[in-house]
Amino acid sequence: MQVMANIRVAALVLCVGVSGSVSASQTQGTGQGPKPFPAPGSTQVAPAATTSESPIAAPLYPAAQFLEVIDAGKGQQFHLYGTDAPFTEIVAYYKTTLKNGGRVLFQAPAMHQFDLGRYQEDTMAYPPSVVIKDYTWNGSEGYLHISGAASKRYKTIIQIVPAAAR
Repeated sequence: MQVMANIRVAALVLCVGVSGSVSASQTQGTGQGPKPFPAPGSTQVAPAATTSESPIAAPLYPAAQFLEVIDAGKGQQFHLYGTDAPFTEIVAYYKTTLKNGGRVLFQAPAMHQFDLGRYQEDTMAYPPSVVIKDYTWNGSEGYLHISGAASKRYKTIIQIVPAAAR
């Protein structure tokens, strides 16, 4: 039951996006109000890409652009990346790189999840995973990411959730 709730949180994060007003803690019934997202240009640390010291501990599609880090609760974070590569190409990359097929979360709009480790309900808010979403579904122009005065649309969003920091 908790895993399904967490999948809904991931779907909500990917559907609403980082500019939405719903936070992971709000959807989990903690009673706390929504946490504001950091202002553009605030002191956010972009995670390292694919080095052995990477805090995300997952491979990153080579053309992916870092967008945002969002607090997922229980010491975990959603690391969001955007790319103009088609959804099917990103899914194929992760199937090959992670050496597993993952699973389809939704057919339309297309969402695919690859697990990165075991989910432990008492210490994690969300299963460690890579979730990919197609933002060109139904004729959409893509995910709109705004950073300060600059804006860009991405065809595909990659959400990486590492295990909780110890």
